[in-house]
Amino acid sequence: MQNFKSVGMHDKPSTNGKRVPPGPRGLPLVGMALQVLHDPLGTLQRIAREYGDIVRIPIGPDSRILLNHPDYIAQVNVIQQSKFHKSKLTKDVTGRLLGEGLLISEGDFWRRQRRLAQPAFHRSRINEYASTMVESAETQIRKWGDGEERDIAQEMTALTLETAVRTLFGTTLPGEARQVGRSLDFLVRYSLRKARWPIKVPESWPTPANRRAERETKFLDSLVYRIIDERKRLGNIGEHKDLLSLLMSAMDEDGSQMTAKQLRDETMTLFLAGHETTALTLSWAWYLLSKNPAAEVQLHEELRDVLGGRAPAIGDLGRLPYLLAVVNEVLRLYPPAYILARTSIAPSTIGGYDFPAGSTIIMSQWVMQRDARFFDDPEAFRPERWLDGLEDRLPAGAYFPFGDGPRRCIGQNFALMEAVLVIATIAQKFQLQLVAGQKIVPEPLVTLRPRNGIRMRIDARR
Repeated sequence: MQNFKSVGMHDKPSTNGKRVPPGPRGLPLVGMALQVLHDPLGTLQRIAREYGDIVRIPIGPDSRILLNHPDYIAQVNVIQQSKFHKSKLTKDVTGRLLGEGLLISEGDFWRRQRRLAQPAFHRSRINEYASTMVESAETQIRKWGDGEERDIAQEMTALTLETAVRTLFGTTLPGEARQVGRSLDFLVRYSLRKARWPIKVPESWPTPANRRAERETKFLDSLVYRIIDERKRLGNIGEHKDLLSLLMSAMDEDGSQMTAKQLRDETMTLFLAGHETTALTLSWAWYLLSKNPAAEVQLHEELRDVLGGRAPAIGDLGRLPYLLAVVNEVLRLYPPAYILARTSIAPSTIGGYDFPAGSTIIMSQWVMQRDARFFDDPEAFRPERWLDGLEDRLPAGAYFPFGDGPRRCIGQNFALMEAVLVIATIAQKFQLQLVAGQKIVPEPLVTLRPRNGIRMRIDARR
């Protein structure tokens, strides 16, 4: 899974007299590496059930600590969060693309960037993008024909990419938006393969993959820097409402602003996170609604009663509780971010065990959000579970699709709003049915994708 530094304990007593957490031994030399590589989701779920709330997983000569209790997860994400940084694999996979963006930067630099970016994500700001989200959905479904089959994962990616381009840049980038999507997809897969592959090929070697990675990176860099330069030449940046202009006009307490490189890194971070995760949430939503016709009927009845066939608007969000429950349930069962990994930068104590600096801690939304201690019938799609205040009753760390603590996703409200508005727009006009004969398998890459897409039949509502 992740090639991190060992916790360095190897069954020796910790300073408080307790031994390392229980866990599987795995195979000689490789430990659990092969099982995790072959089936990471199933392996983590099985290990959690067999060994409990805190588990040591041997991976080659090193080990990871898997946390499976909300209290322990809150220790890392909230209470002791200053002792933990993003993991090495996260940085290896995303560093080339995202640079020092909010997703992977640390310390004082991260805090400054977060201060500068936060105003762009105030609810009053993102509410202004509601009409753009609805327009993007309506544009996408104009291409659909009654009774035809489409890969809904591809359709949702195209839709959210259009929204990301328009809200981030304030333009449609004709002819370039899809290339941006392809470039991002290639670079993420390229970096993940490099990070997981045991033989490290230098990026300077002229392999086909290295050459393409260089081309895609240059394309993205040139695009972003070109738009930044155009904004500067036009002047009156503060008059524009797109996210890039808001970032460019943001000023820190000392009067400083982001450099062009910082703007580039934050732009790529928002671009990648802003369209990929929402596209996946929407894709899994259509899949789960198709598999659960009673929920689909209840959703359609709510949309009919509240909207009556008109396009949704920002003022409707509070009037669609079942739709929001659907989104929450999708995020519980198929969280786009299915695992978090942190590396400790100082000694810490969790669950009665002492861990030295350099320990790698992993927390899985996939595992925790399917835990029967906190969710009745956890494998079932039951949106109604969220209608009686469940989210407020859950302990911190039981449900964290957007992370938690200071590093909680800055775009959470943006993503939730887009998911609700897009589903409300499409579900009123079409019913999506899963094409028979498919095996829909979640593929845990950087995000949780459907391995071979999701083919669905699109039927116009009458």
